[in-house]
Amino acid sequence: TCGIAAGARDTLKALLDELDAKKVTNAIVKQTGCMGLCSVEPTVEVHMPGMPNTVYGNVDAKVAKEIVDKHILNKTLVNEHVFDKPAADVVK
Repeated sequence: TCGIAAGARDTLKALLDELDAKKVTNAIVKQTGCMGLCSVEPTVEVHMPGMPNTVYGNVDAKVAKEIVDKHILNKTLVNEHVFDKPAADVVK
């Protein structure tokens, strides 16, 4: 509910629209419950082979599009919105 109050529905719509616009067909998008990160909602967690699992915070529609373009399509983190990722020595 805190995510919805923070604008998560708009973020979800923007993420889905951008995936569709970029013709990304191999992505699974799931809506989840609270992660306990209320202060940085809306959040988006991305799992991709070859990259660390990454939690982005304060994700609005613009940042959602940036996540698709940079992280998903070009395998580059959107550093200014990274909230949590494992330490480099943990990622194999």
